[in-house]
This record gives sequence, structure tokens and C-alpha cells, in this order.
Amino acid sequence: MADRTISGRQAQWLRGVLDLVVLALLAEDGEGYGYTLLQRLADAGLPGMKAGTLYPLLNRLAADGLLSAEWRAGEGGPGRKFFALTDEGRAVLAEQGPRWIEFATNSISVVERGLRS
Repeated sequence: MADRTISGRQAQWLRGVLDLVVLALLAEDGEGYGYTLLQRLADAGLPGMKAGTLYPLLNRLAADGLLSAEWRAGEGGPGRKFFALTDEGRAVLAEQGPRWIEFATNSISVVERGLRS
């Protein structure tokens, strides 16, 4: 079984792209709340994200106009704050997504060359 913990360095990598990843996850699902996003990150191979990191990010993205936020009553439990992409959030994802992919591809190429040396 693979080690699913995240190292300090990996946490830095994730923080660098977390806003874009969250936008992408919400683009796939249409909407979500913090706990489901934490689960989706772990399922995507990006484990170890803490709620104390994710929730401030979600609130910042909402304050920046990239997400809408709506409180809903819970079914037999506490209410939840659901987040969804705004048109501006979709535009940022469409613009920054390809740039991130290019950056990641170039980074991978450099690291692979170094490993072969």
C-alpha cells in the first residue's frame, strides 16, 4: 500500500496550486463544501490538506469573486456552506489552467533530466 501522507515539501507544492485545484474540482462537480473537497483532494492523490488551510482559501476565493457561497440547512446535522464557481472563477480556471499545465510539464522535464544524470 502506498504511503498516503504528505511531506512538508509536498505540502508546499500543493499550496502553490491549491486555488487552481479547488476551482477545477468545483468545475467538475458544480458545487461542494469543505469536507467533500478535502475528500476529493485525498482521492485525487493530494492527501493531508487540513481544514484550517482549505476553509480560509475557500473564503478568499469567494471574497475575490471566483466562488459563490451559500449556507444550507443540513439534513439531520449542522448547516453547510456550499461553494460554486462564478463566471469569473471559470474564466480564471480557463486562463490559468493551461499556464499551470505548461509550468508543471516544464518542471517535470527538468526533474526527469536530473534523475537521468
